[in-house]
Amino acid sequence: MSDVTNPKIQKSDIEWREQLSPEQYRILRQAGTERAFTGPFWNAKEKGLYRCAGCGEELFISDTKFDSGCGWPSYFEPVKPGAVTEHRDISHGMVRTEVRCANCGGHLGHVFPDGPPPTGLRYCINGHAMTFEPLK
Repeated sequence: MSDVTNPKIQKSDIEWREQLSPEQYRILRQAGTERAFTGPFWNAKEKGLYRCAGCGEELFISDTKFDSGCGWPSYFEPVKPGAVTEHRDISHGMVRTEVRCANCGGHLGHVFPDGPPPTGLRYCINGHAMTFEPLK
């Protein structure tokens, strides 16, 4: 991973492995990426709240979700300021902006400047990095 963070929740590698599924661990703790069009939520239309699969922190709300055609769930803004942190990512021969959960430091995905109004941003997030809470 790129920049160092100081997340509020800190666990040992063993604790994370016990808590998360293998795919969640690979994505959240090892900065992995699920294949496009394969993870949960990429095509979800239900109203509700998306939370970090690592710690339960609120990340995104369905009202900001849009179909970007990229194969991952996409949002134009986080649910609240400070829900995610952004970090320079120079892996894989690219320069991108990585997005992590501000609470546990888990890797969520990346943000790009090609989203819709009002922000013009596209938070491209791994579905396995989140859980979903339907609107009641």
